[in-house]
Amino acid sequence: MEKKNRSFYLVFISVFLLLGNLLAEAQTGRTISGIVVSEVGNEPLIGVNVVQKGTTNGAVTDLDGRFTLTVPDGSVLQITYIGYQEQLLTVKPNIAIYQVTLKEDSQALDEVVVVGYGIQKKKLVTGATVQVKGDDIQKLNTVSALGALQSQTPGVNITQSSGMPGEGFNVTIRGLGTTGSSGPLYIIDGVTGADINNLNPADIESIDVLKDAASAAIYGSRAANGVVLVTTKQGRAGKATISYDGYFGVQNVYKMVPTLNAQEYAMIQNEGRLMDGLPAYDFSSMVPNWESYANGTNKGTNWLDEMRNENAPVQNHALNITGGSEQSVYSIGISYTSQEGILGKPVQPKYDRYTFRLNTEHTLLKNKDFDIIKFGENLTYSYTEKSGISIGNQYQNDINGALKANPFLPMYDEDGNYHYALDWDPTGENPVALMDYAHGQNLTKKHNIKANAYVTLQPIKNLKIRSSFGLTMEANSYRSFKPVYELASNVYNKENEVTQRMFINSGWLWENTISYDFKINNNHNFSALIGQSMERSGLGDNLSASNVNSIFDDFDHAYLDNTTVIYADKTTVGGSPYMKNGILQKRGIASFFGRINYDYKETYLLTLVMRADGSSNFAKGNRWGYFPSVSAGWVMSNEAFMEPTRNYLDFLKIRASWGQNGNQDIDPFQYLATISSLKSNYFFGPDKQTISSGAYPDILPNKDVTWETSEQLDLGLDARFLGSRLGLSFDYYIKTTKDWLVQAPILDSYGTNAPYINGGDVRNKGIELALNWNDHVGDFTYGVNLNLSHNKNEVTRIANFEGIIHGSPNILSEGTTEMYRAQEGYPIGYFYGYKTLGVFQSEKQIAEYTGAKLSGTAPGDLIFADTNKDGVIDDKDKCMIGNPHPDVTMGLTLNFGYKGFDLGITTNAVFGNQIAKSYRSFTDQPKENYTTDILGRWHGEGTSNRLPRVASGTNVNWLYISDIFIEDGDYFRIQNVTLGYDFKKLFPRMPLGQARLYVTAQNLATFTKYSGMDPEIGYGADKSWVSGIDVGFYPSPRTYMIGVNLKF
Repeated sequence: MEKKNRSFYLVFISVFLLLGNLLAEAQTGRTISGIVVSEVGNEPLIGVNVVQKGTTNGAVTDLDGRFTLTVPDGSVLQITYIGYQEQLLTVKPNIAIYQVTLKEDSQALDEVVVVGYGIQKKKLVTGATVQVKGDDIQKLNTVSALGALQSQTPGVNITQSSGMPGEGFNVTIRGLGTTGSSGPLYIIDGVTGADINNLNPADIESIDVLKDAASAAIYGSRAANGVVLVTTKQGRAGKATISYDGYFGVQNVYKMVPTLNAQEYAMIQNEGRLMDGLPAYDFSSMVPNWESYANGTNKGTNWLDEMRNENAPVQNHALNITGGSEQSVYSIGISYTSQEGILGKPVQPKYDRYTFRLNTEHTLLKNKDFDIIKFGENLTYSYTEKSGISIGNQYQNDINGALKANPFLPMYDEDGNYHYALDWDPTGENPVALMDYAHGQNLTKKHNIKANAYVTLQPIKNLKIRSSFGLTMEANSYRSFKPVYELASNVYNKENEVTQRMFINSGWLWENTISYDFKINNNHNFSALIGQSMERSGLGDNLSASNVNSIFDDFDHAYLDNTTVIYADKTTVGGSPYMKNGILQKRGIASFFGRINYDYKETYLLTLVMRADGSSNFAKGNRWGYFPSVSAGWVMSNEAFMEPTRNYLDFLKIRASWGQNGNQDIDPFQYLATISSLKSNYFFGPDKQTISSGAYPDILPNKDVTWETSEQLDLGLDARFLGSRLGLSFDYYIKTTKDWLVQAPILDSYGTNAPYINGGDVRNKGIELALNWNDHVGDFTYGVNLNLSHNKNEVTRIANFEGIIHGSPNILSEGTTEMYRAQEGYPIGYFYGYKTLGVFQSEKQIAEYTGAKLSGTAPGDLIFADTNKDGVIDDKDKCMIGNPHPDVTMGLTLNFGYKGFDLGITTNAVFGNQIAKSYRSFTDQPKENYTTDILGRWHGEGTSNRLPRVASGTNVNWLYISDIFIEDGDYFRIQNVTLGYDFKKLFPRMPLGQARLYVTAQNLATFTKYSGMDPEIGYGADKSWVSGIDVGFYPSPRTYMIGVNLKF
């Protein structure tokens, strides 16, 4: 009891003394006032937090940027505002009114960037990184944040995998480095494995891209392709700030591919017959209502136009609340996004996304000038619903089907039902009907949670002990319905079908770090970090089933419970551990890492990093990989001999780095002969009546398979001129990826699948340049940002006797051979085929031609190049006919502001790449339609020297893959134009911090010679290392929208 009383008295005395101290402070304080303005434009800033440092005593600036506060003389005011550099102000006895001018963060040399496991002053960074602010991402009003990065990140090539709503992007950093997993590592609020597409751009504080090995080496085994660090909006002390950002827009196809109308189609069909010496078609006996087509009153069906979903809506609504006290801060965000597809009517694709985000941080124990115990959490939840049409290869692509369907076939019959195939082409189905019935009735639902909790202990100043536990979880369900239909002699479905698939996947990450910042003699600055990490991923299950004969004949009731009969030959059921693209995802990684940053007077900089990773994907003895890096910098502008340049040169840093990263993303257990029981039924005994299930080893083991390693050398400089109005950043790099993880070639006689081996190397070499200029003339502000990057990709080794990884056949057309490959001495995924030298114009030219040619060559046939000069046209003459990788990528952004008005123009461009395009199967479907490109074919002497004559069936002119399928993919795109006005400038007394109304045009104009709908093509025949193949690519829309930004 005595101890309890003593404790009570101690607490009472402590509280009494505290209250007395506060009263004394209040009695000795005096009232001061002031105004806070921006450096650019001298505009009053509303909602700025002005807090007496070390206390909760503070105020917020009003509508005129003014504040009033009672504080004692000599106290320090901490003045903070989002987007501006923090400022400290000491209260002096003889001054009662203060004017404070805040600088924007972008103008401050001391701004910080996010690096692995921490932050660092940008001027002290020795690696190659690029940061994009969340505000710059949000301004572009893209559904995915990656779409906004296209024009703002030099060295980062971002290409849409499809323009259909809900689809993603292909991202490569400093060139394609492997034929395996080539995407960067995404880390959101410290948690790996999260999907950036699940975030609303309004929730993002910043995105930092670690491009070179030195900056990414701290992440070791998964950083071979670069690292993207995403930081969501965090809480800040002060009055709660509420913001609403919303827009609504309409989308349309920017450019339609013109197909032949009925008259043109009939002409080309007959021309093909005549070229082959066959009689012309008697259309009057084969095509209903032929007279209307012949006289031009009926142009026939434009199938692509029938699929158009005009004025497809898109909308986004995001609400964010940020605030807190000195002890606890919070940031909350909720959003809703919806987008319809521009093609696919009447089953147009639809994408809906709902997100919720909660970030908090709490200080439990605080010293005078540092936090002793702090903990926090980051939670992001998203729910999406997506439906779509087929956008894959030539066999499963609804746009391809519309482009090649014959125009004689009407959309509907006399009863209003989808029309059956005509006798003219009994196998030519109605493509819209097939899209509706077979591909368009589906729905995917996905729940995604990313969360982490952390605690930071700081027992002494600058010694921080941090522990973080992160969790990711994804639950996905899919269902589809196919009704009974009959559209052509070979296109039908006799029983309705229901399919359901679902999976759940989770993973966890536990990381612990100790960091210490210290100085020696105030000149030698050190920052040391050591850490340990453990991670498990792919912890989940797959389940799928399909059945026929549902008791309901519609998608709304497409559930397996409504298919009441189980069939031995029609019902399918499957289940497995969590797999993605047929690859088992379950794996574990244990890691140890460390980093030392050193600088002398912020002039001579050095960073050393080492990470060791152990992966369950490899056998004992090969599980551990070691990834070092070293980088150095020299801030020349701090030197005394640079004094004469101070009037124009504000900052100049030269930096160099070398490092290694790893990649272990392969199917696990390649070092074992894994056992499969699929398709392994056996009959024992003479009667062959009893079926027994067996098993067999399904891969040859490879105990020596180990890490894929990326090694990179980077030389760069950063500079700022003329009062930091002009900024420059330049990098030169050589990135070599060694020991590709590829599947080995193997003889069929082994009777099993091949294992992965370390089988190839590739080198990427390039330069990056970023320039920016920001200035103002009175109230007029303007800025220009330009970035350029050039990369050359070359395979240097492939571990087989050919030095080739072959591509798949039948990509551009049925019956064609491979048209892409990886090969020593060439870029990854280059286009492979015959070069042509023109078209034979006449029999005389053929007779006089001294080069090699095919037997039976006729006028109108292609002149194939005899590249090896052996006098024969054969496979040995095939060569590189195109490269999907651009030589140069560019981003250009212009922004202007004047008294509340703002105008932003964002553009991006690629130069030097090619696209392989084919919309029809030339070899086995002669009655498919053409695009109007075919009107430029040879049809008589002098008519064309590029496209050959048409044919009624298979012809080597179209069967051989050649450069007639290749087009230049250069384009310059005006990606976004936004004009806005903040009515707060017109009505300064309104109770809002911002009331901005804006109008935006996205994909306003694209300047290109490419004949397809969209030159930005990420499709690559379902291979991660291939791109630029157009067999009916779903294009990105042109969008017009109106929106508001409100801050309370």
